[in-house]
Amino acid sequence: MPNLELVRKQNLSSFRRIAIGTWKTAYDPSVYGAMKLDMDEALRYCDEFREKTGRRLTITHMIAKAIGGVLEAMPDANAIIRFNRIYLRKDIAVFFQVALTDESSGEMDLSGATVHALETKTLLEVVDEFQATVDKVRAQKDEALEQTRSSFKRIPFFLLNAVLNTIGLLAYSFNLDLRWAGIPQDPFGSVMVTNVGSLGLEEAYVPLVPYSRVPLLLALGAVNREPAVGENDAIVIKRTMKVFATFDHRVLDGSHAATMSKTLRAWFHDPYTYFGEIPTDKAD
Repeated sequence: MPNLELVRKQNLSSFRRIAIGTWKTAYDPSVYGAMKLDMDEALRYCDEFREKTGRRLTITHMIAKAIGGVLEAMPDANAIIRFNRIYLRKDIAVFFQVALTDESSGEMDLSGATVHALETKTLLEVVDEFQATVDKVRAQKDEALEQTRSSFKRIPFFLLNAVLNTIGLLAYSFNLDLRWAGIPQDPFGSVMVTNVGSLGLEEAYVPLVPYSRVPLLLALGAVNREPAVGENDAIVIKRTMKVFATFDHRVLDGSHAATMSKTLRAWFHDPYTYFGEIPTDKAD
């Protein structure tokens, strides 16, 4: 008589196989924190941006562009660890998790889209590039990404940890370009962002992904209305959103987090200053 009655799950998605090969111990340097953003001005800016440009600007786009400003203000956070030494990245890039359906299994799968050089791009350029990349990923027309997903489905389960660790070692520790092997160049960027609010969640903390070498992950909660103290101590209703951070304590600490949270709050408190003037020409 077994201790548990179990049935092996079949037809795992590529993401689920990668997840199994990624996390094997609770011994890690994760630190967790949360902050609340005042969203009234940001949402007003978002509505005006959509009206004037015809683009569907989202909070995720705004977070991505703001991260460019955050990492410019705190460049020490734009880093990876190689052979126990910290190396600063020259490029600011954000990886967004993208939900899709695995055609072979019917399971929900996770993939991603990365936008690079955020510090050099306007918000309009971020929106257009992000949408084009996401559309390509969801249509499964990103050849490099599809090759990677297909390859992982063929790897035996007992080799998943070794394969992912080897990829991380070669791509980041040895800093080798593995595009010849179907591994996209710098696929995870400086920061990973997932919008759990779009899934109906108000709060979530996401785990560090060791082989990606990304030291900072952000989860965006749902936007809520809540009472707050306004001018003259009057009670007003404000729209707020919580941002949940997981960071690698080997790279970041409280002083880094303080500067980054202050910068992020400034961008969303005064979006017309930080995100820039809204273009007036609509897309064709």
